[in-house]
Formats: sequence, structure tokens, C-alpha cells
Amino acid sequence: MAKLLGLDIGSSSVIAGILDGKKVLKEAPRVFFPSRCDGSQVDVDPEALLASIAKAIRSLGAEAKKVEAIHLAVMCPAWVAMDKKGEPLTPLVTHQDRRSVAEARELEARIGKAKHLKICGSRPIPGGISSTSWAWHKKHAPSVLKKADLVGHLNTFLHRRMTGARVIDPSNASFTGLYESLTLKGWSPELCSNLGVSASLLPTVLESDVVAGRITPEAAAAFGLKAGTPMMVGMMDGSAGMLLTGAAHGQLFNVVGSTDVLALCTESPRPHEKLLTRALGVGKKWLVVSTLAAAASSIYWARTQFFPDVEIEKFRELVHALSKKGPKAAGGVSFDPYMAGERTSVEQRQGAFTGITLSTTREQMLSAIIEGLVRASAERIPLLQATGTTPLKTVMVSGGSDRLDKIFHRDWPGTWKYSAITDATMRGLASMEPREI
Repeated sequence: MAKLLGLDIGSSSVIAGILDGKKVLKEAPRVFFPSRCDGSQVDVDPEALLASIAKAIRSLGAEAKKVEAIHLAVMCPAWVAMDKKGEPLTPLVTHQDRRSVAEARELEARIGKAKHLKICGSRPIPGGISSTSWAWHKKHAPSVLKKADLVGHLNTFLHRRMTGARVIDPSNASFTGLYESLTLKGWSPELCSNLGVSASLLPTVLESDVVAGRITPEAAAAFGLKAGTPMMVGMMDGSAGMLLTGAAHGQLFNVVGSTDVLALCTESPRPHEKLLTRALGVGKKWLVVSTLAAAASSIYWARTQFFPDVEIEKFRELVHALSKKGPKAAGGVSFDPYMAGERTSVEQRQGAFTGITLSTTREQMLSAIIEGLVRASAERIPLLQATGTTPLKTVMVSGGSDRLDKIFHRDWPGTWKYSAITDATMRGLASMEPREI
């Protein structure tokens, strides 16, 4: 196995690591970068993100210059338009962005829900399927987009800046809303025409493990790398974790964190309007995904608002204790767990409490949040089963030390076994060998 430099770029931080045969030999401290939130708009300054990546790589020291290849796991979508020099014309519009509801409605109305699902594998979700972000910028910033030479996602931007390549992988391409995700045949003329864009602005789609380019001298100086080092196309972070599980047909992989992502690996994709269907990134496999956009983040929001006087460990103990008591602990209060919207709906829902009275306690409101998330987690199982792929009974789980997975799995229908995996993204990247084409 080749020794790799792995870059795990999430929605708030960057981790760099030296990888060797599914092992993480060395990992840099997490480097955080801010998101800019303005109402329904959520984006990231591309230059701030590049600075965070450089800091993470440089913290590895000289070892970063000794790797045989570089691999990427990136948040998705993170949509951006670039000029002829690869400079960003727009911010990186992240999956948390919900500004493009009107544009999503228009895109789906023109082509039809069934056809969009059949080609793309998903509905045009505001922010989550980035064609809606492109449509928003066409309407609100047309003069900016007139300068665009390349439009893609985060791995597209990083390659353009670090290797000069114009690429994207199938997992990211699936969430552009312009790719034939169910056939992997390439950019869809119908979807591009529906958006009113030329496919010439889009990157070349290559599988995630392909070497797309080599680090330029300018990038080597900027990031603390060795010029000429091969860089693989990269993939969505969830795909890397699934690769670590073995990516068997029917495998469930649950990433439990601020966002709770439940993915089912399949070789026979069947789209569903309440699920996201996308390519794995390598081979002819797909992931069917259901996401709770605000999971742990809802619970820790409650701590900030209602329990600022309670130490973090005591708060975690309280959360687990309330979960064991079940719905009765909520005292008739209920909660809709959509504080960050809904990933599979064009019309965006919001979080809401009902049943509050003057006697309602903060513990009951926290319990209501827990029960809302437990209910939403369990409701995903029959949705995934409806796609025709029978899930394997052992679920691979990646989560934090607070073990919220034990809570969210409480009411899952059926009998399941859970197997915890650590460093899922990095170790998943380490399992891939760079491939020249």
C-alpha cells in the first residue's frame, strides 16, 4: 500500500493525516474554519479554507513531503464558480445553505419530479443539490457568473488550485443535480438544459482513486508539500467511511454527530423522493442516504439555551438518563427535529416545540428533543427498506464519545447489531491505492 497524505475536510474543520494500509500513522490537530451564516445563506470563504488546509498540512512537518500520493475526503456539496485562473468567483456554498428554495421549485417544475429523480437520483434540494445554488447565482449574481470558466464542488476547487486539473468524482457529481447518477454515464444534457448552463463549464468526472494531477510548484510552496506529488480525485467524506466497512451490498453505515447520516450501500439503485441516491465514487455502487440535518447539534443547542449552568459530562449523563425514561419524560411536549431544515424536501421545515405550558420544565423540553430525534431516526429504516435493497443486520457506526448512537437507535424496528469504527474517513481513504489512467 502507498503511504498517503489524507485530507478530511468537513463543514467546519480540516484534519490532515499520514496514512498507510488502513492505518493512521500520524494525525494533525483539527484546524477549524468559520461558516458565514446570514439567514438562510450559509457559505465558506474559499481563501480561509485554503489557509486552514495549509495549516493542517504544515503541522505534519516534513512527513507531508514524503508521501506517495494525496487523497481527499470533502464535505458535499460545497459549490463554487471559478475564473480562468482558478480563482473563486463565489464563496463555497455548503450543504447547510437554504437560500435557493424558489429556484429549486422552478427547476423541478420545468423538468418534473419523476424525471429529475430518474436521472439524478434525488430531488433538487435547496443547497443539498447544488444546481439550485447555481440557479440562485444566475438570478442574483449574473455578472459574476459571466466570468466563470469552471464550476464544481470542493474537490474541483482544490485540484484547480493545487494541480491545475479540472475534475470531480462521481459521488460529488451526483450532488450537482446535473449528473446521470443512476447510470454513471456522465453529465445529463437534459438537466444542464433545464438549468440553462453549458456542460463545458463542468469538470471531467473521474473515479475517486484516479490520479487527476500533480502538485504544482506554486501549491507546494503554499501548502508545505513536494512538487510533483500525485493527488487523487477525492470523494465525499461519507463514501470514505463506507469503503472502510467493505461497501458490501446492503451495508448500513451510520455517522452520528452534529448531523446524523444513515447510508445504505447498494448495487441496484432505486431512487425515492424522501431519500438521496448518489454514486459511491468508485465502481458501480451507490449510497442511498437519509440525513437528520441537526442531530447532536439540536441536543447541544438545548444545553446552551437551557442548561448553561450544567457541566458537559453531567449534561451528557442527563441526556442518557432521559432517553431511558422514554416519551413520558417529555411531559406531553413534542419536538419537530428540523432546526437545520430537511435534506430531502424542497420546502424547508423548521424545528418546533408543541405542548408547552407554564409548568413545562427544561428537562421536559430536552426530553422532547431527544424523543423527536429518536422517532426520526427510526422512521428512516422502512424508507431504506422500500428501495428494494435488504439491509445487512450489522450496522457500522461512527460517532463521538457521547455515544448518542445508543440513543438514536433505541426505537429502530427489527433486530440489529452495531459495530463501532473509529477514524472512519481517514482509514477509508487509506484503503485506496492511487490509480493512473
